[in-house]
Amino acid sequence: MNAAAVLGDVCRSRELRRVELAFGGFTAAEWGVWIAMLVYAYEQGGATTSGLVAAAQLVPAALFAPFAAMLADRRAPGRVLTAGYAGQALALAATAAALLAGAPPLLAYALAAVAATLMTITRPTQSALVPALARTPEELTATNVLSGWIESVSVLVAPAATGVLLAVGSPGVVFAVMAAVVTASALLVVPVHGPAPAGDARPPIEEALAGFRLLEREPAARVLVGLLGAQFVAIGALDVLYVVLALSVLDLGGSGAGYLNAAFGAGGVAGIAATMVLIGRRRLLSPVVVGVAAWSAAFAILAAWPSTLAALLLLAAAGAGRSLLDVAGRTLLQRTVPANVLARVFGVLEGLSAAALAVGSLLTPALVSLAGARWAVAGVGLLLPLAVLATARRLAEIDRRAPVPVVEISLLRSLPLFAPLGAPQLEALAHGLVETRVAAGQAVVREGERGDRFYVVAEGELEVEAGGRELRRLGRGEGFGELALLRDVPRTATVTALGEARLFALDKTTFLAGIGSHPRAAGEAERLVRERLPSQQATIAP
Repeated sequence: MNAAAVLGDVCRSRELRRVELAFGGFTAAEWGVWIAMLVYAYEQGGATTSGLVAAAQLVPAALFAPFAAMLADRRAPGRVLTAGYAGQALALAATAAALLAGAPPLLAYALAAVAATLMTITRPTQSALVPALARTPEELTATNVLSGWIESVSVLVAPAATGVLLAVGSPGVVFAVMAAVVTASALLVVPVHGPAPAGDARPPIEEALAGFRLLEREPAARVLVGLLGAQFVAIGALDVLYVVLALSVLDLGGSGAGYLNAAFGAGGVAGIAATMVLIGRRRLLSPVVVGVAAWSAAFAILAAWPSTLAALLLLAAAGAGRSLLDVAGRTLLQRTVPANVLARVFGVLEGLSAAALAVGSLLTPALVSLAGARWAVAGVGLLLPLAVLATARRLAEIDRRAPVPVVEISLLRSLPLFAPLGAPQLEALAHGLVETRVAAGQAVVREGERGDRFYVVAEGELEVEAGGRELRRLGRGEGFGELALLRDVPRTATVTALGEARLFALDKTTFLAGIGSHPRAAGEAERLVRERLPSQQATIAP
């Protein structure tokens, strides 16, 4: 499928378009208020105060994120996203009021920390919502590409816009403008509901820890979360490295750090051309390796031959490589993690990201102190390659076991019973399908026997008969066998192949777990049973 066409489909999808536009406002506000608060803190007490305020925002966010993420599993994620944006807007507006009114700095710091903590709701909730809205695995990847592009644009544009607002106003003005932007994001996603919650009645603390427990049980998810977290150590180190490069290596002055940051953001924007190749790919390890190679090569060259032009170009290349790694890694994680704990796993990642940024920001000064500025540049370039090398064998196994079964997914999606399921649920079911070839005249199921499988027709034609009377014929994209599984009753008809046929079979346990994982699918199943089983209509499927 053409990548541009898939991206066009995402943009034409009303719900996905609203989610992505709202995310654009969120990321702009996230960057803008971060810079504005650090500027305000610096004005109050210098670099030390600025650093302490940064930690005061990151630490609560890191602790809160894994527990906030459970909201998207207990409530409709669309509603959670709306409430999250609304809460952020209120906290930003309160911070703006405190700053503009000249309130004590501690009050402004506390309100800004509340806003930063509430912002951790957005990404894990959106990561759970988007797979339910995407209609195909390709569209899911395309939406992740757009989200990565939006983040990269924000890295480039939001600091510049914040600089303008600070030049004509103050940090309070920045907070006020961004509160309005996030309010617009909340209004955009009001009509987006997503799937209804599964109604898990477990105690909240158990649900909050579900993401951690899954990571403990599942090495694949643990490796991917670790790799994605490692990139934020590198990003945190890079935030400080901009200043080191500008002042100690390139002699650009303080403003040079902004130019270097913008170059990295511009590379991320340009990286959209690279991330588009992920759409429709069955394997994603190669893009991960390419992205990490671009990152490490850029810093190795910059450490060896530092110059202003080289720094701008190489940081842009590193930004493009990081975009490729991030989109590929997140897509793999969405394919690997069960849908019912997806938001909580991304919540763990969100909290880990905040902690990793703090660790990275402390790493660069340590490297400079131990080996000097240029070796610090090389050291930052080694962070991601070391993370990939440490997990290389496991990553290769994950990539090998997580191909996208496109044909099988298409067959399942054509059935009303499975149509409500999101991409991750469909992929999980598709991986459970077993191909079965049937000879002409062979009965696949017989009336009165016990049922243990559901079947989907991939090729050929089959006849359905009950009581010696033909009821109908089945072809590609049609299924049979669901009633015996849903109500644990004997088969209600015999299905015989009229010629050679190819089927996909799904065992009872997997079938029932898949249907039960989504309220709309379960509702469709109940409707089907009520419609067909009591009346034994002539169009019944066995």
